[in-house]
Amino acid sequence: MSALPVLLIVWAVFSACFLALLAYKGQLTRYEEDQLFLSEGVPAHAQQMQTDIVRKVTKITPFVRVFGVAAAIMTAGIIGIFTWDAWQHLR
Repeated sequence: MSALPVLLIVWAVFSACFLALLAYKGQLTRYEEDQLFLSEGVPAHAQQMQTDIVRKVTKITPFVRVFGVAAAIMTAGIIGIFTWDAWQHLR
């Protein structure tokens, strides 16, 4: 049995997790404000919401990086194996 189908399944899992994390991060940052309020009149609730959003995004950022790098490495590996296999069949 070839290793390529197994690698494709593992790649699909890593890529699906990576895309799900990106979608979740996008959903979180959708409500993040682009303004910085320097006055004292800012409601504490708005500041607390921003702090919670930043905390959640900071918490998932390492996972986004890990799954992104893993998906990229798996992609390069699958392309390399496929190219090597095609080269062997052409010779």
